[in-house]
Amino acid sequence: MLTIEGLNTFYGRAHILADLSLQANPGEVVVLLGRNGAGKSTTMKSVIGMVPAQSGSITFDGARIDRMPSHRIARLGLGYVPEERRIFTDLTVMENLAVGKQPPREGAPTWTPERLFELFPNLGRMKDRPGGRMSGGEQQMLTIARTLMGNPRLILLDEPSEGLAPVIVEQMAKTILQLKDEGLCVLLSEQNLHFAQMVADRAYIIEKGRIRYSGTMAELAANAAVREQYLSV
Repeated sequence: MLTIEGLNTFYGRAHILADLSLQANPGEVVVLLGRNGAGKSTTMKSVIGMVPAQSGSITFDGARIDRMPSHRIARLGLGYVPEERRIFTDLTVMENLAVGKQPPREGAPTWTPERLFELFPNLGRMKDRPGGRMSGGEQQMLTIARTLMGNPRLILLDEPSEGLAPVIVEQMAKTILQLKDEGLCVLLSEQNLHFAQMVADRAYIIEKGRIRYSGTMAELAANAAVREQYLSV
């Protein structure tokens, strides 16, 4: 579903991503792990077209997208949930969902507000509440729900567990597993190894913009030396 090959991305003269390669398959949850500043968010923004790649290729469902603007990438069925959430605080839950609506898409589950309220019962109890009057966890759920209204085939989740209470983190994990069951391809960036172990099939570890390790979550769980070298604080 997603293949990145030899990606190089710069901020000005700063070389942020260096020859980065990874892939994610339909119905699979892949996690990009790394410390703060490793390049996780830049990878996500490069995929969605917010940060242009200087070289390398990004292929989504057979189409090259590394030279496309973000809105065209989104229309192909690639959803993005940013770390900053970026909901419309003056709009209600229902209005936020309406903003994200796209037509049904072949090969992707079709989402309606009613289906999303089954996935996120909290949102169903606050349909008319403005986004600015919601907790951080509720805003995170709304951001994901709004993205799903675009009926994506692949969804990028940037640090979905950051700053959330443990009970909301568990709910977020269940949500990601449900999306996997729907056949979505999920690529998430995380620092929280425990959260990643709850949801991911495979992991890549990034450090200073380079992929340093790739393997299944079971292989990573068995490799204490890699976890200590790249993920310990």
